[in-house]
Amino acid sequence: MARSIYITSTEGLSGKSTIVLGVIDALTRSIPRVGVFRSIARSTDERDYVLEMLLDHVGVDLTYEECVGVTYDEVRRDADAAMSKIVERFKAVEAKCDAVVIVGSDFTDVGTTSELGYNARIAANLGAPVLVVLNGRAGEGDRLGVSVARTPEQLGQVMELALTDITGQRAELFAVITNRADPERLDEINAAVGEVVATAPAVDGTREAPVGVWAIPEDVFLMAPSVRDLMLSLDGRLLRGDESLLNREVLDVVVAGMSLNNILPRLAEGAIVIVPADRTEVLLGLLLANSSGTFPSISGIILNGPFPLPSVVETLMVGLDSPLPIVQTDLDTYDTAVRVMGTRGRLTASSQRRQDTAVTLFEQNVDTDELTRSLGLAHSAVVTPLMFEYQLLERARTSRKRIVLPEGNDDRVLKAAATVLARGIADLTILGEESEVRGRAVELGLDLSAATVMSPFDPKTVDRFAREYAELRKHKGVTYEKAADTVTDVSYFGTMMVHLGLADGMVSGAAHTTAHTIRPAFEIIKTRPGVSVVSSVFLMALADRVLVYGDCAVIPDPTAGQLSDIAISSAATAQQFGIQPRIAMLSYSTGESGTGEDVDKVREATALVRERAPELLVEGPIQYDAAADAAVARTKMPDSQVAGRATVFVFPDLNTGNNTYKAVQRSAGAIAMGPVLQGLNKPINDLSRGALVDDIVNTIAITAIQAQSTGTEGASA
Repeated sequence: MARSIYITSTEGLSGKSTIVLGVIDALTRSIPRVGVFRSIARSTDERDYVLEMLLDHVGVDLTYEECVGVTYDEVRRDADAAMSKIVERFKAVEAKCDAVVIVGSDFTDVGTTSELGYNARIAANLGAPVLVVLNGRAGEGDRLGVSVARTPEQLGQVMELALTDITGQRAELFAVITNRADPERLDEINAAVGEVVATAPAVDGTREAPVGVWAIPEDVFLMAPSVRDLMLSLDGRLLRGDESLLNREVLDVVVAGMSLNNILPRLAEGAIVIVPADRTEVLLGLLLANSSGTFPSISGIILNGPFPLPSVVETLMVGLDSPLPIVQTDLDTYDTAVRVMGTRGRLTASSQRRQDTAVTLFEQNVDTDELTRSLGLAHSAVVTPLMFEYQLLERARTSRKRIVLPEGNDDRVLKAAATVLARGIADLTILGEESEVRGRAVELGLDLSAATVMSPFDPKTVDRFAREYAELRKHKGVTYEKAADTVTDVSYFGTMMVHLGLADGMVSGAAHTTAHTIRPAFEIIKTRPGVSVVSSVFLMALADRVLVYGDCAVIPDPTAGQLSDIAISSAATAQQFGIQPRIAMLSYSTGESGTGEDVDKVREATALVRERAPELLVEGPIQYDAAADAAVARTKMPDSQVAGRATVFVFPDLNTGNNTYKAVQRSAGAIAMGPVLQGLNKPINDLSRGALVDDIVNTIAITAIQAQSTGTEGASA
C-alpha cells in the first residue's frame, strides 16, 4: 500500500502549493511512482491550475479526472457522502502509486464550522498523516500581497488552535511548515511552533518519529502575480507584445493619472503601468522609455477604458516593434486598479521561475531526508527517468563547475540558465552582448544576476584567444589575423574558454549544427591519453532503469580498434553517472555461431576490450535480445555475466546505433539524454536544435558531472 501525506493549511493565501511542490520534488528523488490527489476542487467545469501544475511533476501516468475527489458544492450538499466519494476515488489513485501527496482545500468555505477540521477528518479517513502549513503573514495589504509578518508568538497561537482541529478529528500530525515567514526570525518561529507541537498527543499513544518543524522565508516572486494573472483578472486581452512575456512577475503598480514627466520618475523594475486608453501620448512615451535602456524595465502596460486606439497610433506602435505586453480592458481606472491590487500570484505549469524558486526555498529550509525517512519511505532500487534526472542535478551540485553557454541569443538557453542558477547546479558564463542578454532575460522575467555574460568580441580576450589558437594551429598555416577572426565565432570562443581553464565545460548546439559545435573541440581540446577517437553515448532512461547506448552520433563505421575505444569510454561514462557497466558488443550473431566481416569486427573489438581493460565485464558478439532479456540469455548464453543484464550497449556502426536509440525512444517512451561526447580532454556537449529547456538543463548537469571527473582524474570520459 502506498504511504501518503495530507498537506493542508490553517487559512487561505498561505502558499500551500509551494510546500506541495517541494514535497513532491523530495519524494520523486527516491520513489518511482509518486501520485497527487486533490481532495476538494473548486468545480468540475474549471480545471484546477494547482493540480495541473503538480501532475507535470509526478512520476505516474494519472489523468486529471482521476486525481480529483469532490467539489466544494458536493461537500456543502452532503459532507458525509462527499467523504465516502473522496475515500473511494483516493483508493483508486493509491493503488497505482508508491506514495501519494494529497492536497487539501483552498479555504473557499466547505460549509462546515471548521475547514481545517474537515481536512483533518479527510486525512484520518484516508490514513494519511497531516503536514500543516502556517501562514507567516497576516492582514493582506492593499498592494500586490504586501502584508505584515506574524511574530513567533502569534504563529505559536495559530498552531495551538490548529492542533485542536487536528487532534479532535483523530488525525496524525506529521510536520508543520511555516511558509512566508519573516526571514530574520526563522529560528525563533521554529522554536515557538515546536514548543506547541511538542504537546501534541499521538493518535494511538505512540509516535514513530518526532513532528518535523520548519520555516520557509517570504519571497516576493512567489506571491507576485504575473502579467497573465492580471490579464485574466481583468477579463482583458493581449493587444500587442510578446505572449511569452505574459509570464513575467509584476512587482509594483503605477497608475498613470498624470503627465509623462511625472510618470517616468515613478517607474520601477517589474512594475505594471495602468494607462487610460485615451492617453496615447503616455502609452507611446512608456514604450520609448522601456526600449531606451535608461529607465527601469517594466513588466507590461494595461490600457483601460472602452476607447479604441487611433489607427495612426497603431501604425506607430508597429514601427516601434516593442515586445512589451500591452493588455486592454474595458474597465475604468478605479475598477482596474482594484482588481490589479487584489490579484495574487499563482504557481502554474508555465511559471518556471516560480517553480524553481519554490523548490529551491524548500530544499534550503526543509530537511528533505528527514521528511522522507519519517514517512517510512526507503530508497528504491528502481530508477525512473524522473529519479535519474534528480540524481543528475544532485551529483552536479556536489561540486559546482563553470559551464559556458555560447548561445546567449536563444530564449531556451536563457530559461535553462535561470533554472540551473536557481537550483545551484552549476556556475554559468553566457556568451553575447551583456545589454542584449540581460535585457532579454529581464523581459522574460528571468533572474540571471548570478551569471557572467561575456562578449565574444571583447578585444583583450579575442587577442589572448587568437594568440593561443594561432599557436595551436600553426602547423595548419593559421596566422594571427585568421585566428582573430575565427575565435569570435561563439563555438570557438567557448571552446577556447574551456581550453584555457576559464570554464570547465561547454554546452552548445541549440541553434548550431553538431559539426559547428564539436569541430573546435577536435582542433583545440583533443582526445585524452589512450583514446584514439571522440565518440558519444545516449543515456537512455527507461521506465525502471537507465542504459548507455554508444556510439549513436559521431563515428559512421568504426574499426575494431575504434569500437574497443567506444566500449571503454562508454563504460567510464556509465560509471560517472552511477551505472555499473556491463558491456554488450552488439552484432547480428551471438557467441561463436556467426561468421562474416561484420561479426569478426565485433569479435576482435571484444578481445581488445578484454586485453586493454580486463576489469570490465564485456560480452560479444551478442544480439540485443540476448543482452537485454534474461529469458533469452538463459537460452543463448547461460553462463555469461553480461547477457540479460547488460547496461552498456555498443553498436557496430552509426546506422544501427542511431536508428535503435530513436526506435527505443519512440516505441518504449524512453527519455534519451545526449549525445554525450566522450574521449575529449575536457567536456564539450552538443544539443539537439529541437532541445527543450529541460533537455538543456540536463545536458548542463551532465557536463558539470563530467567536469568533476576531469578535475579529479585529469580526463573526462
